[in-house]
Amino acid sequence: MLIAIGLGLLLAVVTIAIHAVGTSTIIRLLQSHSESYNSRIGELKALTFAAVGLLVTHIVETVVWALAYSMAVGGPTFSKLEDAVYFSTVTFTTLGYGDIVIEGDWRMLCACQAMTGLLVFGWSTALLFAVVERVWKHRFGDSNES
Repeated sequence: MLIAIGLGLLLAVVTIAIHAVGTSTIIRLLQSHSESYNSRIGELKALTFAAVGLLVTHIVETVVWALAYSMAVGGPTFSKLEDAVYFSTVTFTTLGYGDIVIEGDWRMLCACQAMTGLLVFGWSTALLFAVVERVWKHRFGDSNES
């Protein structure tokens, strides 16, 4: 069990690092093209870019966990990488269908992934909110002004 928790913490750190790189890249690119967001089409581009960029970041993160499941758990549970990617995605999103189940101590690895998924999805929601708020303020001005 301690090995699974240790691996889970290591993968959580890797996931957080990937998310930090992904979000900082999205922010940097949005800032460098901010002058092109002065139209409705530009606003749509900014919102779409942020959402798709975060989606790609989450896909990379789930694949990293899937590779770890394939190597650490392996066996009949993850004989195909496709099964590991599916299981990782379902676990990361905390959906947990239960059609693929890990037995024994490795279940703690799943719990670590679910907690990490909750964390980075909250982080992504905060970034999307910030982008929407920026578009809103640009379009309608600061609603706090009297």
